[in-house]
Amino acid sequence: MTKLSDTQALILSAAAQRSEHIALPLPESLRGGAATKVVGAMLAKGFLEEVDANMRNGEPVWRETGDGRGTTLVATDAGLAAIGIEPEDADTAPAGATDAQTEEPALDTPTETKVAPKARRPREGTKQAQLIAMLRAPEGATIDEISAALQWRPHTTRGAMAGALKKKLGLEVTSEKVEGRGRVYKLPAA
Repeated sequence: MTKLSDTQALILSAAAQRSEHIALPLPESLRGGAATKVVGAMLAKGFLEEVDANMRNGEPVWRETGDGRGTTLVATDAGLAAIGIEPEDADTAPAGATDAQTEEPALDTPTETKVAPKARRPREGTKQAQLIAMLRAPEGATIDEISAALQWRPHTTRGAMAGALKKKLGLEVTSEKVEGRGRVYKLPAA
């Protein structure tokens, strides 16, 4: 089962109970930038999707598109599956349903297919690429050496190694104490 934050699980659970699985309104405690961040992450993971809002029927609007229309948020089958709810498929269509009714959900299939995330890799010529090159050198580099070369403060260097290299890129930074140099950090050769 997919790991969800409490807020994401709350949004999907509420959507599962609403007609057409509309995810709005969001919880009262979720406002402004926090709402945008949570919804953005859920859109990126395919748990929610933006669809045109039928404002005449009073559907809640997530954002306006600028041409007088608005979009609302709807939980996808992947989002419902993340909270343990089986997606609705053609096999569970009510008795007497026509072929047109059972084929309609197929239009949403492209948004539901899971796409493997792109492997992150650093851009050429950036300070991050310079940091990686210094750490891949046979002698490695110390915090002071990296900070001087990249014109970063020591805490920025440590943060880049822990955040960008370890967490985002999944690189294994090792360190060892070297006589006369102090703690030296290295990356395995590519």
